[in-house]
Amino acid sequence: MIAALCSALGVFLVLRRLSLIGDGLAHVTFGSVALALLLRFQSVYTAIAAIPCVLLSAFGILKIAEKARIYGDAAIGIVSSLGIATGIMLASLAGGFNVDLFSYLFGNILAISSEELLVTAALSFTVLLTIALCYNDLLAITFDEELAATSGIKVARINSVLVSLTALTVVLAMKVVGIMLISALLILPATTALQLARGFKTAILLAVTLGIASVAGGIFISFLLNLPTGATIIFISFILFAASFLIRKLRSLG
Repeated sequence: MIAALCSALGVFLVLRRLSLIGDGLAHVTFGSVALALLLRFQSVYTAIAAIPCVLLSAFGILKIAEKARIYGDAAIGIVSSLGIATGIMLASLAGGFNVDLFSYLFGNILAISSEELLVTAALSFTVLLTIALCYNDLLAITFDEELAATSGIKVARINSVLVSLTALTVVLAMKVVGIMLISALLILPATTALQLARGFKTAILLAVTLGIASVAGGIFISFLLNLPTGATIIFISFILFAASFLIRKLRSLG
């Protein structure tokens, strides 16, 4: 489910040049998780407690970019640095980096509980349904925001929807690949699909397929070789990207 979410959203984010928003929101998630652990929340409530903070940070990125008249990457950097600094302070107050915090930082798929799986299923359905309902508007602002605005599309609202979906996805993905690697799961399947696909819908479907293959393959190989699951998933995603790059080069030569 998380592979499908990250891959589908990643196509929109990469084409909008907002791919690093996942990294920025992941750092905010680190701060939120550190706060939840400081308050001694149970595991399933840690993710739920992180959602409001990450959503507010996502809207903050949009507002900073709009009101302060700076580029999106600078706004992401501001929120990201604040999130990681807050996380370090709270982790220090909680007594340092314990095992629970490391499982969120670097991923621990075995630590996912049945309750977290149900929460993930509900939120995944919500995110995918929203993408389907807003597909045409998301497509329009992805390729030409000014034309979309003149066509009557409420660009600010759709941008808010996009960053909200990304925020939810980042929170859901932290246990699978870890806070430090979430942005890679958003970027790699999408960029791989964009190397090969000849249409937008095809790119999304291919990205989802590649994302699921990376996660499933990463889980299987990490189990066989006793490797960290999150890191293995990202390595497989990169191998698929490298292969797609070579295929594209061969196509151009042919």
